[in-house]
Amino acid sequence: MKRILPNTCTAANLFFGMCSILATYEGKFFYGAIFILFALIADGLDGRVARALRVASEFGKEMDSLCDLGSFGIAPAFLAYAFCLHNFGTLGQAAAIIFALCGMWRLARFNVSTDVVHGFFMGLAIPAGGCIVASTTLLFSAMEIHPENFGMVYPITIIIVAYLMISHVHYPNFKGDGAEKIFLASKIFAAVMFAAIIFFTLDFPAQGILTAIFSTYAVFGIVNSLLTLMNRDVE
Repeated sequence: MKRILPNTCTAANLFFGMCSILATYEGKFFYGAIFILFALIADGLDGRVARALRVASEFGKEMDSLCDLGSFGIAPAFLAYAFCLHNFGTLGQAAAIIFALCGMWRLARFNVSTDVVHGFFMGLAIPAGGCIVASTTLLFSAMEIHPENFGMVYPITIIIVAYLMISHVHYPNFKGDGAEKIFLASKIFAAVMFAAIIFFTLDFPAQGILTAIFSTYAVFGIVNSLLTLMNRDVE
């Protein structure tokens, strides 16, 4: 019976992912994005509940990955396509498909490397990738910004986020095991980037904060990994 609660949280993850897809299909991009963020909350609860009740299992792990692919791979890809990528023809279609495929790759690699990779995430976690799409959709909608007006920036950004998910860029997992060194310069860069996003979105604080959190995290990993490589070369 103890397994019911964490499995319910996991199922809620996919439930919200499906709600996102349906809302996006109906052109309700605000709700399409919000449901992805709700899925993130459910995704964060299931593992914690399972560990608290001491009922973590391989079944729950596989179930979680399948739900994550739907909520943070397919749903954001569909949202990005319906919101903007459809304006770019074949490129837009390719960007959406690449995002979903990279999400699948990221989850599969994570599942087979849990015994090898400790103290960090190898590649951007798929929930963070999906939430970058969701949060920016909320922000652009609130600010009445049409990303297609900026040329190829949006589809290229989607492809970059997709690549980050399957990359070897190291991201902190915030579990306190200290396997990855975090440089002061990385922290300063992240703080400046976060503050800049907040400053330019003062009229839309909720959307700005969400976008700042996920976007800064994505870039932070790149900067800190580059500094790690540079430090190794010096040594």
